[in-house]
Amino acid sequence: MSVAAVKEYDFPPKDVRENFPAPLLYIGWEDHLLFCSPYCLPLPPDMPFGALATQVLPGIYSYHPDFAKIDWDRVEWFKSGRPWKPDPAKSLADNGLQHKDVIRFRTPGLTGIQGSYS
Repeated sequence: MSVAAVKEYDFPPKDVRENFPAPLLYIGWEDHLLFCSPYCLPLPPDMPFGALATQVLPGIYSYHPDFAKIDWDRVEWFKSGRPWKPDPAKSLADNGLQHKDVIRFRTPGLTGIQGSYS
């Protein structure tokens, strides 16, 4: 259902980059519905992309039994729903990530607890 505003919005948005300690990045794990939506994290733009797998994602997803089985060399990344190949050595910013971007990753061969997508 679409929604139409009855009058023009005339106020500054509250979700601009300057209102957060670091740019927000949404990160989701495909085929693992135990995590129903992407996590939203404030991450420094100069953080190397490769640090996501070693420093950030374990704190979010490591309690899932599939996490320990991930072959990070085979992970498929998506940015705004499209296939994407980030450079792990480059920073988040140098990989083109900006405030409120959405990335997701798929782990081939891993589809949740006993293949249940959960």
